[in-house]
Amino acid sequence: MNDLERMLRDIKMEVELTRNLLGKDSLDDRVMAAMKEVPRHEFLPPDLRYLAYDNGPAPIGSGQTISQPYIVALMSDLLETRPTDTILEIGTGSGYQAAILSKLVKQVYSIEIIEDLATKASKRLKRLGYNNVAVRKDNGYFGWQEHAPFDGIIVTAAAPHIPLPLINQLREGAKLVIPVGLPYDYQELIVVEKNVNDEFDIRPILGVSFVPLIGECSTETAHKDFHKPSRH
Repeated sequence: MNDLERMLRDIKMEVELTRNLLGKDSLDDRVMAAMKEVPRHEFLPPDLRYLAYDNGPAPIGSGQTISQPYIVALMSDLLETRPTDTILEIGTGSGYQAAILSKLVKQVYSIEIIEDLATKASKRLKRLGYNNVAVRKDNGYFGWQEHAPFDGIIVTAAAPHIPLPLINQLREGAKLVIPVGLPYDYQELIVVEKNVNDEFDIRPILGVSFVPLIGECSTETAHKDFHKPSRH
């Protein structure tokens, strides 16, 4: 068994262990095919590539990490993407999650607040041929309004509350997949589905541990948002 096969096996084992929380026995075949196709080692610093196919997070510089393969696969699965979709990602990091999504949808827009990571990820994705991913250096809390509404939004860092601008940029019926919670405290991966009349449903999935969303919002706007997940 090679390293990639071991990673895929570990993802399937994690799904089996969390099946009661997920409400399913397996992830979408399209997601697993993307996980098999994208070379994760290309998204790690050269001196850490030996960690590429371990089922755990790894540092990528600037105090950020590349997420555990199981979590990348799970979040991709929870979006329930279609090949014609346009997806927004908040937190490009190394570009790995964007590369996975690029195999599943028509277009990925990705925002990274750390300039060095945004620049490197953009170059890396272009070099590897992921031409349907656009990366911008910006504050992801406010989304990317000019390309909205999106068929799905994924956030790869933990926010203290659900950002209202992202909810507003979802099309009706679309999902936001986001970890919510305080840094180094309990965080929960949740799925927010936007319904008619701007109502929404929230489904908690499982406990997670993410780096915090950086520069998420100003004090003036924070009180207008959803500080605690609630179910509608």
